Amino acid sequence: MDDIQRFILDCFDTIYDSPSHIYHSALPLSPSSSWFQKYYNSELSKEAKVVTGLPATWGTCFRTVSSHTLVIRLAWWGNIIVASSESGKIIILDAVTGTNVSVLSGHTDWVVSFTFSLDGALLVSGSSDYTIKLWDIQTGGVIRTFSGHTNSVCSVSISLDCTTIASGSLDKTIWLWDVGTGECHHIIEGHSSPVKSVSFSKHSQILISSSDNYTVRWWGVDGHQIQQAEGGPEVAFSSDGTHFVSFGEEGARVQNSDSGVIVAELPVTNGQVLSCCFSPDGRTVACAAGSTIYLWDINGSVPYLIETFVGHTSIIYSLAFSSPSTLISASHDRSVKFWQISASLTDPVVAHPESTPLALASIRSVSLHPEDGIAILSDSAGVVRVLDILTGIWKASFQTPCTGDNRLRDTQLIDGRVILVWLIGQKVNVWDATNDQLLKRIHVPSMWGPTDLKISGDRSKIFYLGLYTIYAWSVWTGEAVGEVRLGSSKWKGLTVHGTKVWAHSEVSPTQGWDFGILGSSPVQLLNTSLDTPCLDFVDGTKTQNIGPSRVEDTATGKVVFYLPEKYRKPSVSQWDGRYLIAAYESEVLVLDFLDVIPQ
Repeated sequence: MDDIQRFILDCFDTIYDSPSHIYHSALPLSPSSSWFQKYYNSELSKEAKVVTGLPATWGTCFRTVSSHTLVIRLAWWGNIIVASSESGKIIILDAVTGTNVSVLSGHTDWVVSFTFSLDGALLVSGSSDYTIKLWDIQTGGVIRTFSGHTNSVCSVSISLDCTTIASGSLDKTIWLWDVGTGECHHIIEGHSSPVKSVSFSKHSQILISSSDNYTVRWWGVDGHQIQQAEGGPEVAFSSDGTHFVSFGEEGARVQNSDSGVIVAELPVTNGQVLSCCFSPDGRTVACAAGSTIYLWDINGSVPYLIETFVGHTSIIYSLAFSSPSTLISASHDRSVKFWQISASLTDPVVAHPESTPLALASIRSVSLHPEDGIAILSDSAGVVRVLDILTGIWKASFQTPCTGDNRLRDTQLIDGRVILVWLIGQKVNVWDATNDQLLKRIHVPSMWGPTDLKISGDRSKIFYLGLYTIYAWSVWTGEAVGEVRLGSSKWKGLTVHGTKVWAHSEVSPTQGWDFGILGSSPVQLLNTSLDTPCLDFVDGTKTQNIGPSRVEDTATGKVVFYLPEKYRKPSVSQWDGRYLIAAYESEVLVLDFLDVIPQ
């Protein structure tokens, strides 16, 4: 966060309630290191008393929202936070400012559990009034109420396909509900103590539950028990479902979701752990014990405590990450606090040559989506990640079957879904990473010299460059929609823009075609030059130059940017006219050329 963001968020209530106090109190109380103190120094001397003893830097807590009711549960999705109140109402808060957006009314007692559907459109709540409710987030209305438990509902979970809701209760049972009919189609009675947590596995074929007697059990969707392990009494799951953290009076431990094997112990020294959560990228775990928050890095072979947050005056009931760099807490002191995690603890993109590179598996494809403010990367471990190109924060990650060093792959964001295509054998696989689903498998007519695979700029077609031919298929149907025969066998890659595609050769001029003209075959473009400079990385060793690597305009040969020698030619890169993104074996570099190249 920069100074302006921190200033607005830290002083939000003052600015909102009385804008005139920006000069009278907000600016004078900003940290001494803030550029506000230097820039507005003359105005401050005229408008307000200069305060001494200012903090040197911004604190870790950048926003405190006071609540008239006790908040006991938090959940986050997208740009909203849901908070439960003691009155049974559900409060919708803005995820950045914490301001009240709306209130959902329907429960008659405390709401003690939330879960969002995969797309964030639906919210499921479990309450001490013995009921479960399904809400439409956009309208705020109750879609359906599920009744049947004989005691408080402690935990709820919804399957990925939104067809089944699981609920765990103090009545020691787990109920499986049909979302469409509202009927319970199975009751699991295997626990001998109150069921405190339930959650569907990543593929919704297994249900994991924990109870007050410190046992964690795995169930099939038909109700039969698969296995049992120690853990609990409460658990929280990572976003990808591969791990969970169980917590209680003896601290917290991270366990494998498939086997229950303990992979990390997280001891605390301040009493019983009441809440735990994983960061969205799965690298850190936050634990609340008493009025203190402990932040653990679990990414290495040995977990270690990296930060503690102190600021609440009473016990903390609930925690939720709204990004890898922002943690939200709700306390008995009737406040909700927003905490800034140190920049060094997050995964920043390399914004300039001196920045610290980010460690990943070998990256095999990148795609820029400046209109959405993101880039999508696919690595050799099969992980597809969505990167915010302005903040450097990972917004989402998905495990896919596309593993190995195959570079014939591409990713695009299509209708809100991350779509990955890759070549294996003589098939092009079309994979919906968001929903973990194979959409299509397309047969490739010829396997002679495949060199590139791209999704079209309008996101409707897949282009495959072979030795002599460009093939095009529909992303959704897999049907052939065009074919171009090439006259040379040394074509090395494709560039796409909208419905147009250009093929590049080592020995022949670039050729381009438009595949978007209805009712006709692909039309060859007479002018094959791009409207913007075509940038690429030049490896110094290739020109027998031991100096720094550089970025050149490949049309004019002009050097537009120099880089340290460690940034040799990347494995993959993409240029969109403003941003140049490059991926190395374990690093990502994003360069913004807004002020370098005339737009």
